[in-house]
This record gives sequence, C-alpha cells and structure tokens, in this order.
Amino acid sequence: MARALTPRIDYNLDEAGLGVTLLPAGKRHIEGLASLGTSSLAREEAVHQALTALYVLRRDVHYIVSADVVQIVDGSTGRVMPDRSWERGLHQFVEVKEGCAPTDRREALARITYQSFFRRYLRLAGMTGTASEVAQEVRHVYGLDVVRIPLLRPGRRRHARSQLCRDRAEKWLHVADEVERLAMRDDRPVLIGTRSVAASEEVSAVLHARGIAHALLNARHIKAEAEIVARAGRAGCVTVATNMAGRGTDIRLAPSVEARGGLHVILTEFHDSRRIDRQLFGRCARQGDRGSCRAIVSLDDEIYTMHAPRMTRLLHGLSARGIAVPAFLHTLLKRLAQREAERRSREARMLNLTFGRQLDRILAFTGRGE
Repeated sequence: MARALTPRIDYNLDEAGLGVTLLPAGKRHIEGLASLGTSSLAREEAVHQALTALYVLRRDVHYIVSADVVQIVDGSTGRVMPDRSWERGLHQFVEVKEGCAPTDRREALARITYQSFFRRYLRLAGMTGTASEVAQEVRHVYGLDVVRIPLLRPGRRRHARSQLCRDRAEKWLHVADEVERLAMRDDRPVLIGTRSVAASEEVSAVLHARGIAHALLNARHIKAEAEIVARAGRAGCVTVATNMAGRGTDIRLAPSVEARGGLHVILTEFHDSRRIDRQLFGRCARQGDRGSCRAIVSLDDEIYTMHAPRMTRLLHGLSARGIAVPAFLHTLLKRLAQREAERRSREARMLNLTFGRQLDRILAFTGRGE
C-alpha cells in the first residue's frame, strides 16, 4: 500500500528527510486499497511506518543488515545497537523491505527520557571535551554549570584550511591525494573519518583503486576495533573509520611519527552537531602530541542539501560556472547548516522533556513524584 502512494500527492517527506506526513489524498487512497476489518487510524499508522521504512531509514546509514538481521547503527558513535529495535512495527517493516524474516514486535511497557532519568540522581556531574556548545542546554535541563578545565599539556593540533569540492567523486579523489602525500610520501599515519558505513566503504574503494593499503573500521568490523585502533598510530598507517574509531582511548603514536608531525585526521563530512566534528578532530594531538586535521567536504553532502538547501544551490551554481567558492561563503554555509540541524535536534530533546513532564503530571495519582 505504501509503495502505491505518490509523493507530494499522497504524502510529503519533510525537507530534512526525517519524517513523513500523510496528506488527505493519501488517506483517501489508503481507504480504497485497504480491506475491511481494521480502523482507519490503524491503517494510516501502519502505512506511515511503512513509508518511513521505505524512504526515511537508509541501509548502511541508519542500519546495517548482517546475517539477515537488521541492526540499528548509532549515528553518534557508529556502533551497532544489537539489543534495540524500532517500535510500533517500524523494525518489522524495515526487515520486510530488506527481505529478512520479521522478528516479533516488542511492546514498550514503560518509558523514560534520558533527561528525566538523569535528573533523578541526587548528585549529578559529567566530563566531556565538547561541552561548550551545549552549556546553555545543560544549564536549562539539569541546572548544572559547565566549567572549563585547562589542558594538562599545551595543545599542538594544527587545523588546515577546509576544502569544499563540487561533488562526492571529486571529494574522494582529493582525500586519496592527501593520503598519498601524507601517508605514502611523508610516512605519517592518517585517520579518515566518515559519517556512515556506506561512506566509509566508498572511500575504501577509492583507496583500493589507488593501491593504498588501509584498514576499514565500521559497524561491520566491530570485532577488529581494538586491533585496528592499536595500529592506527604507526608510520604510514591509513585507517578509514566511522565515528567509532578511538572513542574512549588514545591513538598511540609510534616514536618515529612524532617528528614527522603526528597523526593527521581527515573529516569527510560535517556532522549535524559541531561537537562530533570536534570529537573527530580530537583523535589527533592528544596528551601534548603533535597532530593535524583537515575537512575535505562536498556540496552534495547531506548536511548541506537538507539543512541549507537554498545556499547550497547558489554555491552549486557558482561552482558549475567554474567560479571558486570563497572560503568565507563555505564557512557561512557550514554555520547555517549546522545551526539549523542543531536547532532541530534541540527542539526534539526539549519536546521529549516537555512530554515527559506532562506524563508525570497526568500519572501522578498520589501527588508529585519528583
């Protein structure tokens, strides 16, 4: 039934591709396709979930299929979440879409937001290297101030100027050129960070075509993570990875690498949150080591096309006429796109918090629970 519907007539995908809205024509279409015996609300919800499975959730981005099992991928860490599933039949729709045997549906018996859960602690504190961007939200939600702690050793990280390419194909070629120059000529270790499993495999294929030996670390190769990270700081070693590489540990440099400039990190796509970009750049130059980083991105990256489509089209037009995009326009594009993405995420978290508070009031039969 979902496949029989027509986009922009029966349903709309929102501009960021994160949700589906059934239109009146679509609801009437569903009425004509459906058999008797189910309520209209149940039919519409089922079709809504089917449309989400078909057009919102993407393989090797939001999930992977391993041994005929659909596993959700955490967008922040790049790791699979084997014990989690989407609710209200969405997980089963994705399994049908991928030709996997549908698993039993899980029904939520109780739920609580992260914000409400952590607010129950009598004493609450945390430490992260990227708190400054969300200091205001931390104060609003948890009533906690963010205090900056000075580095133990002086930072020695060098940020090279970002490079904006016309499309993904050009981006991967520039990434391969940089790897050849730094890893093969200068014998420095290089870490290439990607946002998704699919992107990591794309750049891996380009490196293979160039004859550049490298290690690939993503949600499919989780068992080899410790071994790959342990080798990532060796001279001339190239590692392609999603956000999982080096989380919670330092990439140790070989003695000869320090004199050559340390680990070089290449970011191939800006994330929705500036915090995740800084976490990736923070893989290099740790504990006083030398290191460098650079962003090599393209105009067809998802963050630009979804969160700053008008300016992206404008810069595409300049690029198509052979006009180089000025650095300040690229910086402006990045800020606009990330600001919009962060606004959407922040509003979703605030909505969850408000919804949790409303439930607490409705279900507090014996008075305030907190």
